[in-house]
Amino acid sequence: MSAMRGLQPWRWLGVPMLQVLVATILFGIPIRVFDLQVPQPVFPMALAFAWAVIRPSVLAPFAVLILGLFLDIFWGGPLGLWALCLLIAYGVAFAGRSMMAGQGRLILCGWYGLATATAMVAGYLFVLLDARSAPGPIPLAWQFVATIILYPYSQRLIDLFEDADVRFR
Repeated sequence: MSAMRGLQPWRWLGVPMLQVLVATILFGIPIRVFDLQVPQPVFPMALAFAWAVIRPSVLAPFAVLILGLFLDIFWGGPLGLWALCLLIAYGVAFAGRSMMAGQGRLILCGWYGLATATAMVAGYLFVLLDARSAPGPIPLAWQFVATIILYPYSQRLIDLFEDADVRFR
């Protein structure tokens, strides 16, 4: 069914980007539960992973860069931090793309966890070098867990668009 629809960039890049931007803004609302703030998942991580698995494209890394810059501006972090971290996650997933081909959901979930962990560790090290002080490990762990929970969204995108382009079967 998805092969008949084709792979227009607005469908596999534009619509998910819009969904992720809206989700990031909604989760940015300062809500406290039992005097604790809700962890901020890195919604674009699901896209960076899915786009690397779906197909090679020139547009996807630029979209990941734009999403990372949006996160930097939205969260008030150093400009380029999340853009670089998301591109690293995209690179990890893209490098392992051939090993992920034909694998089950559990293996893909493991790769998603690896890409997310790589991006988070890179972000931790970049902040450590930039600020010369270590970010808190507990908030980082919560952000990691909240981002890992987003894997089903990434899998949904992979299921929708993986076979849509017959050139990469």
